[in-house]
Amino acid sequence: MSPSRPFIEPGSGGLDTDQILVETYPLAGLVLLFAGLALVPFLLALLFGGSFLSGLFTVFAQLLLAIGSGIMLMYVIARGVQLSGE
Repeated sequence: MSPSRPFIEPGSGGLDTDQILVETYPLAGLVLLFAGLALVPFLLALLFGGSFLSGLFTVFAQLLLAIGSGIMLMYVIARGVQLSGE
């Protein structure tokens, strides 16, 4: 018997929407976490207008978004490896 594939219902061969929703919540939490963290420096950059400090806050917010994207990508890869091993 072939191993079961993630997100596929074994009986019907269709998508397992319950498993898809369960796997979506942690990823959505990570997206909201890093978007919220990056929102603060972006708002501070808007507050300070065209000054050097505004540019510094913008760079810091973009750094937070890049780090968040990397962490989310690592989570997706690690979770995919876990699901394929089950």
